[in-house]
Amino acid sequence: MIEQVRPADLAAWLQAQPAGSAPVVLDVREPWELQTASVKAEGFELVAIPMNEIPARVAELDPQRPVACLCHHGARSQRVAVFLAGNGFERLANIAGGIDAWSAERDAGVPRY
Repeated sequence: MIEQVRPADLAAWLQAQPAGSAPVVLDVREPWELQTASVKAEGFELVAIPMNEIPARVAELDPQRPVACLCHHGARSQRVAVFLAGNGFERLANIAGGIDAWSAERDAGVPRY
């Protein structure tokens, strides 16, 4: 079961990870979406890999690091989190509501689209 974390609760999820584990927010949206709206890396490393490229690029991610997946509304990121779980990643979360909820709950400066 993939943990569902609202953007407003992401800081608490990040802090709950083991010390020195360097959490990652994996943005799986398309490049045009990243240009439209993006988040600031605060307390995590931001990595952008479009969902359809994840299988070919999974080796770029460290399964020992906590990964919170992000997309527009949460569906694509959930699918990626399930894929990662099947590939040895254990500390995973889906950012429920995606970047749309991020704008509403965490940073109103992030454009909604």
